[in-house]
Amino acid sequence: MDLPYILLFLTIFVAILVVLISKIRNKPLSKDRIVEIFLLSFLVLSVGIGSIWAFIGHAFLSAQVAANIGWAPGSPFQLEVAFANFSIGVLGILCYWVRGNFWTATVISSSIFLLGAAYSHIINILQYANYAPGNAGSVL
Repeated sequence: MDLPYILLFLTIFVAILVVLISKIRNKPLSKDRIVEIFLLSFLVLSVGIGSIWAFIGHAFLSAQVAANIGWAPGSPFQLEVAFANFSIGVLGILCYWVRGNFWTATVISSSIFLLGAAYSHIINILQYANYAPGNAGSVL
């Protein structure tokens, strides 16, 4: 497993717990409230901040990210992936203020993108034996 990805995951997980604990103290708890707080924390931190983090990597550190994934550097598709991550990140962060069906749309968008990326990485493993940490490691 690739240590930076594990550390990023753990950081996001701890941040979600911190937000959960701080939110719990403000209002009475119910089962629905706990689920709402967890989902909001997940959407803002994991989908929002996580996708912005991926945008920064693909847009500004593209050579390093490409090498970590096992891709050839310099592909213009990487910038497209960066902006797809940026758009999903903005949706995730906006979930803090916009509720209801907006959350559903954000989950659908993020899920389609991430499941498509997972499919692409698995195909890359099967066809080209690409076991680079960013392709077959914890990110997958």
